[in-house]
Amino acid sequence: MSQLTPDPLFLEFQLAVAGRYSIDREIGRGGMGVVFLAREVHLDRLVAIKLLPPDKANQPGLRERFLAEARLAAKLSHPNIIPIHAVEQTGEFVYYVMSYVDGETLAQRVRTRGPLSGSEGARVLREVAWALGYAHNQGLVHRDVKPDNILLERASGRTLVADFGIAAALGSIASDGVSGTPEFMSPEQVLGGEIDARSDLYGLGATAFFAFSGRLPFEGRSATEILARQVTEAAPPLTSLGINVPRKLAHLVDRCLAKDPAQRPQSADALAEHLGDALEQRRELPAALRLFVKRTGRINSGAHLAYAVALLGISVEVTPYLGNIGPVGGWSTLVFGGIAGVAAFGINAARKMLAFGFGQADLPAAFKAELELTREERAAEYSRGPTIVERLTGGMARVLGTFAAVTAPLLLALTLAGREASLVHVAYPVIVLIAEAAVALGLGYVAVLQLRRDVDTEFWKFVWTGKIGKTFFSIAKRLHRGSPVATAMTHRATELSLGMAAEQLYDALPKETRHALRDLPALLHRLQRDAQGLRERYDQLQDAIGDAGDAVAGAEYASVRATRDAIAGKLGEAVGALETIRLNLLRLHAGSESVEGLTTHLGIAADISDEIDRMIAANDDVEAHLRFPHEAEPTPA
Repeated sequence: MSQLTPDPLFLEFQLAVAGRYSIDREIGRGGMGVVFLAREVHLDRLVAIKLLPPDKANQPGLRERFLAEARLAAKLSHPNIIPIHAVEQTGEFVYYVMSYVDGETLAQRVRTRGPLSGSEGARVLREVAWALGYAHNQGLVHRDVKPDNILLERASGRTLVADFGIAAALGSIASDGVSGTPEFMSPEQVLGGEIDARSDLYGLGATAFFAFSGRLPFEGRSATEILARQVTEAAPPLTSLGINVPRKLAHLVDRCLAKDPAQRPQSADALAEHLGDALEQRRELPAALRLFVKRTGRINSGAHLAYAVALLGISVEVTPYLGNIGPVGGWSTLVFGGIAGVAAFGINAARKMLAFGFGQADLPAAFKAELELTREERAAEYSRGPTIVERLTGGMARVLGTFAAVTAPLLLALTLAGREASLVHVAYPVIVLIAEAAVALGLGYVAVLQLRRDVDTEFWKFVWTGKIGKTFFSIAKRLHRGSPVATAMTHRATELSLGMAAEQLYDALPKETRHALRDLPALLHRLQRDAQGLRERYDQLQDAIGDAGDAVAGAEYASVRATRDAIAGKLGEAVGALETIRLNLLRLHAGSESVEGLTTHLGIAADISDEIDRMIAANDDVEAHLRFPHEAEPTPA
């Protein structure tokens, strides 16, 4: 036994249960009980035994209530609830036996390794919500949802909830007899009002706040102060803490912490569904796109390095000695060889994507997904913002770079004017040295910044989703031969699928017809951009209203609902315009549509795009409301 110096309670309890349970050691203690790790002798399995504190067990009313609540909790059978094997009385001891979970509590996880990432936290919360939803459907409210009652199994990562019903039986605030833990209690629980499933969701919201931020929504010097703040103060929005949590997920946490139960999710099952949406909102990207973002679309392979070394060697060691070319020829070879190599790489990478059935329009979503993933990973380790080294190297690089950029043109002007030759002779090496120092510091700054931000992926996103990438794909499209491989399109939004299909139909038209419809590609891209912008704004407004729905959300959300509905209508018009263009292009290929008829539809689509641009411009201030929902009134449409 590892219990080398057991206390009297350990000895007395072990004597009482000898032959049935062999107690190894105490693994937890609090006002609500003492927990022992033990082995059930008959089945030879590890169990955890929670013993009602002796001072509470001596109170007949509390003793019977504890037994009744524990027996009710023992009837729960759910994969995310720690099963209770037995509820027993042995002499003066009252206890229950539950499965032993090899792992750690959510509180221990956050305190030892920091806050959870968005995806990990959403998964943990959804599993807790599943457990709560099951218990609520059985008529049992937990009443003490908190990080210490949520366990993370080490082997599987599964989340399990403990102590169902026990908090209500014991009461954990001695100062005023209210059941629960002050930092996680709902306002109605504090005031002694009616408790239902939504009280557990408030506790889960406070738990989520702690899991994502590492701090509590309400703190104080005493339990009474904390309870008062729970009733009178609004919890700070999770996004106001500057942590990296998806906005949709942060909004769910904020809704769980609403003072009015009617403004919270109305059931744990509904909350679990919304958490599932937050987890699954990233569309699954095909392997070819993931590979492009990570490797194919980057100049970082051994072949690229070999080409750079060979080009440098030829430029320095060979070219200058060919005929009368000299150093200028060497530099020209280096520059033009580098440009040619980059162009060949870009066109070849774009050609591979076209062969897989993907275009440039597929890349923004792929890079966005990769950046979200790396942002979560970096936030877990580097969540405290810029370091001193980062600020120092960045600041010095900017100062020295600005100095060199300003003085170099002045020096060049003096050289061309033939004046102050001695000054130029002295200043030139100094400025070159400063410029080199600026470059070195800039590289150091980027290297340090890369620890906190995925600068590499951000750079390649800029290259491939901008004009450079567009040029690569344009050239590759002319060089590409053969039909693309059919690929799943589940990663594409509807407007993107329609736009790409219409663009392929346009490319297959005769040259004269394409010339007559030369404005069509630009209009397709414009409608795609408009639809994507409307879809993003619709999601923002829908999140602001929340899952409480139109009937529950108060009159203060009327203007937000009106704006949301108007945006939904315009989104439908934009997608409809893309669909009409695609169908008319199909008819044009079949000979049942004329260029003139299609041109008329293009004019209508352009008018729709103009209306969308005006709508977006007129509602830019909605974003301010979404960022500070507790501080700003909804903006009229």
